[in-house]
Amino acid sequence: MKKLFRLTQSGIDELKTELDTLIFKRAGIADEIKTAREQGDLSENAEYQSARAEQEKNETRIAEVENILQNVEVIQKPKGDSKVQLGSTVKLKGGSKPKEFQVVGTVEADPLNGKISDESPIGKALLGKKVGDNVEIVTPAETIAYKVVEIS
Repeated sequence: MKKLFRLTQSGIDELKTELDTLIFKRAGIADEIKTAREQGDLSENAEYQSARAEQEKNETRIAEVENILQNVEVIQKPKGDSKVQLGSTVKLKGGSKPKEFQVVGTVEADPLNGKISDESPIGKALLGKKVGDNVEIVTPAETIAYKVVEIS
């Protein structure tokens, strides 16, 4: 059974851009391999080994991105916004400063930019909450109580 990857439309667009970049890099890597081959003995040619490793890494990522894009389910912006669900943006009040998170699928998660996975502890704590609900966010360092002030 194939795994479905749940992404927002912007996440899909980012992956398509990455795929285009990776495919464009193929020609440059092939040129590096060709140049390194022309230097002779391949068994002791560090440039050749490096170029081959880069090619393998690039091809692996291309296959990975293509697989995600072939098995993608678009996260639609939630209608009604009465409860936190996949695709919701949540504003929280409490702790030292207000927080804002967008709940996304695991592939698209980027905690440093406020995109948290629905499978993360924070994402799990937020799912199903309504405006006015209290939520405890447990991190390795601390546990902080927040109040849901807006869902969009």
